[in-house]
Amino acid sequence: MNPKKICFILCTNHERYKKECLYYIAHLSIPKGFCVDILTISDADSMTAGYNAGMQQSDAKYKIYLHQDVFIINKNFLSDLLNVFEDERIGLVGMVGAPKLPEHAVMWYGERVGRIYTSNVVKAGVSIMGGPEMNEVEAVDGLLMATQYDIPWREDLFTGWDFYDVSQSFEFRRKGYRVVVPAMEEPWCIHDDGFLNLSNYYNERKKFLAEYGADMNG
Repeated sequence: MNPKKICFILCTNHERYKKECLYYIAHLSIPKGFCVDILTISDADSMTAGYNAGMQQSDAKYKIYLHQDVFIINKNFLSDLLNVFEDERIGLVGMVGAPKLPEHAVMWYGERVGRIYTSNVVKAGVSIMGGPEMNEVEAVDGLLMATQYDIPWREDLFTGWDFYDVSQSFEFRRKGYRVVVPAMEEPWCIHDDGFLNLSNYYNERKKFLAEYGADMNG
């Protein structure tokens, strides 16, 4: 692993979203001595497949997996992220997370923490959840997931676009790493998530509960 390298990895199927996402990445301040790489995975079979492909292609110690419709507006995002990762026990960082996942594993029906600017079919504006301090969580939302260790995404289980994020959060916790939402006074990102497609969501939820149900109750 290159300890001075940061890699952005995004699965993309929409050219305009991709260009907008990359525009914001290009305007981030790069910490002294670090280099930044970007990998775009086009038309992946699933999120886990795309992210595994990106992970295997990069030797960067720090990897940031994000949706193509996420725009990072905190210009000091990279420095702020590295500060969080100074704690070697922290393996995974997200912008929004669940301190305790509900029994049914649907994150947005339970308590959440984090800060994000959001735009969807219901509303547009700022979502403030919990306080501004750093919070340890059971799972983070997949809109942006940053790691300092490589753990394979569960491509064997999750073959679509749902529950890869909650699964990966539990995989990091199984390895003994902390999963956190960092301290934020203001949101670091905009998520232009538009319409939510839940056509396969509940099938993937069944897979998650079968694999991780004991971890949730432990």
